[in-house]
Amino acid sequence: MGVTTKTSAAEIAAAEELVSFIQKSPSMFHSVKTIRCYLDEAGFTYLPEAGAWDVRAGGSYYTCRNNSTVIAWKVGERVAEEGSSYHFQLTASHADSPAFKLKNVAEMEGPEAYLRLDTEAYGGMIDYTWFDKPLSLAGRVLVREGSRIESRLVSLDRDVAIIPSLAIHFDRAVNDRFSPNRATDLCPIMSAGDCTVGTVDALVAERLGIEPENIVARDLFLVNRQRGCVWGAASEFVSSPKLDDLACAFTSLKAFLASDNQRDVSVYCCFDNEEVGSNTKQGAMSTVLADTLARVNAALGHTSDELCQAVAKSMLVSCDNAHAVHPNQEGKCDAVNRCRLNGGLVVKEAANQKYCTDAFSRAVLQAVCADAGVPLQTFANRSDMAGGSTLGNLSNTQVSVHAVDVGLPQLAMHSSYETGGARDVTLAIEALTAFYNADLLIDGADAVTLG
Repeated sequence: MGVTTKTSAAEIAAAEELVSFIQKSPSMFHSVKTIRCYLDEAGFTYLPEAGAWDVRAGGSYYTCRNNSTVIAWKVGERVAEEGSSYHFQLTASHADSPAFKLKNVAEMEGPEAYLRLDTEAYGGMIDYTWFDKPLSLAGRVLVREGSRIESRLVSLDRDVAIIPSLAIHFDRAVNDRFSPNRATDLCPIMSAGDCTVGTVDALVAERLGIEPENIVARDLFLVNRQRGCVWGAASEFVSSPKLDDLACAFTSLKAFLASDNQRDVSVYCCFDNEEVGSNTKQGAMSTVLADTLARVNAALGHTSDELCQAVAKSMLVSCDNAHAVHPNQEGKCDAVNRCRLNGGLVVKEAANQKYCTDAFSRAVLQAVCADAGVPLQTFANRSDMAGGSTLGNLSNTQVSVHAVDVGLPQLAMHSSYETGGARDVTLAIEALTAFYNADLLIDGADAVTLG
């Protein structure tokens, strides 16, 4: 029996656009820059947090915090109408991914003539996937010019380091067990003798066209530059660094831009620091979303009490990828609450409330997607295995709304190179567009009307 290609040209194009999106986003700072380019091209107005905000019905706007979190919103034309059921419909994803971050004193000399990098883990990556891969550096640096210190994005865009494995001849049992020490085994080499301390700043300065002594601080990360691709005999797969969670950042952005809901304030959130707990000034547990909604509400001429009413009638879709059934480890998944690649967006639920999904929010999203003819899948962890957490409940500590946790199914989460389903990119965009377009009239936790 020959190959039957089910992935359409349009679905392949959407997956390839995701790959391009990720390629432009080697750090969380670059992710936000890439998102801002999409928003600028769509005609959105940038409102800096430190400036006054003029927000009007029919307008489209965005703001940023720390250049690593972005929140965008579209105000429906009918929001200003008397008697309108004013509320927010939101999605939230995150811009960061597990990686290794350079320490302030970033270089170590020796042994012999080697020059190595001193790094620490950012988030919970699969360490062994970082070995023997050419690596680059990307992030932001703070540059001083006279009395002014300003932030600059930098991506070396070439490979400058590698973390070498130990030869099997020195560790015959390496295939029996492998538990590298992050302080000793995971130090990348930059040079075998031609470079000295100061090379990192020299490379960054050359890239930025400045003098090395002008660099006063850095947030730099190791980057796997292996380009993502759509692959498979039937073009079923998409693989890339940072699918978790840039796949959700991308698909929710595309849905947000494609949607048209004139009765609500549609909101797109992409937070930083989910992989390290979200409890930063720009994370989901910060005030950034609450501050933004409060300022939008005030700029539209509403009172603080009306904001509370609007929030009570609002809903969030928290978007962070899900674990697909592994082809070689099926037993790691729940017997029936499991998902597969190319089966569509996944609703995630946990009794311990690590996910924000409950019966109410699940019912709303299921009804919206059913009406749109878009498939949904379900995921829950095996009852004897602890799962991770994500954005929904954390953001709800600041802005409490009905919320459901979803994600694209994927394999090898937190590897330096992850795999998902090519068709799931389009299916996720369709599901999230349906959510943004739905006119949700929420009555507490008693009922919701789908307009």
